[in-house]
Formats: sequence, C-alpha cells, structure tokens
Amino acid sequence: MDYRDLLAYKKSFDLAMKIFEVSKFFPKEEKYSLTDQIRRSSRSVTVTISEAYRKRVYPKNFFSKLTDAEAENTETQVWLNFALACGYLEQLKFDELTALNNEVGKLLYYMMNNPDKFGSSRI
Repeated sequence: MDYRDLLAYKKSFDLAMKIFEVSKFFPKEEKYSLTDQIRRSSRSVTVTISEAYRKRVYPKNFFSKLTDAEAENTETQVWLNFALACGYLEQLKFDELTALNNEVGKLLYYMMNNPDKFGSSRI
C-alpha cells in the first residue's frame, strides 16, 4: 500500500484543496495571516500523514506523527472558525468543511488506535 491510498490522506488532501479554493476569495489584507495559516495547516495534515506512514516501522514515531497531523487538523478547524466569524465563509460552506475536517480527525484517531492495520504495532 502507498500512503496515497490511505483514506485519511485522500480526505485531508481533498479538504486542503477545498480550503485553497475558498481562501482565494478571502480579503487581500488576510493574505499573510488567515489565508496563509489555513492553507499551511490544512496542507500540513496531509504531509504529516504521509510522513507518519513512512515511519510506521517505528511505532512511537508513527504515533507521534499522527498526533502532529491531528494537531494540525485541529488548527485548521480553528482557522475555519475565524473565517466564519469574520464573514469570509458562508455557513453552508463552513459546515461542509467542518464535516470533512471532523472526518479526517476520526480517521487519524482510527490510525492511532489501530497501528497494526497500517504496518505498525502498538506502543
């Protein structure tokens, strides 16, 4: 299996791309704050999942990387909260992105709680 086959990778990549698209319409004054931060954190989830998968033969590293991905996923949600509060996102789009963010979080927890299914072992 390749890391790109992981459901968590696919869903987080999809979320990052959706965030990229909606953030194109954020105000220019947010370019170096909210826009940059939400893009970075959402992309970091996907990147860190791939790093975790490559380190799966080292159970503690696998778990650690997955917790890093989960933290970035939580950061992404906070930036989504700000985007909604600032009026940059419609409620419907916010709800869609939040649902996908929650799904990614659940997949990450599944990976952390079932490392043997990903070629790692319990810590």
